[in-house]
Amino acid sequence: MKILLIIVSILLIAIVLLQSGKAVSPSSNILGGNDELFANRKERGGELFITRLTALLGVAFFVICIVMNFVK
Repeated sequence: MKILLIIVSILLIAIVLLQSGKAVSPSSNILGGNDELFANRKERGGELFITRLTALLGVAFFVICIVMNFVK
């Protein structure tokens, strides 16, 4: 079970690093002035797949952690 948790953790880290940033420019990260933060943008193709895979791996991570806690 611990090996599965390590594999899911590494995959989750890799997938989060692959996601594209939502900021328009680096200066908007510093200044906090991103007008399009809550804009209605649809994800398509690879971006949608990565977002769904991130959610799936996140849920798997929490489920494995909870199961490991009760199995002790």
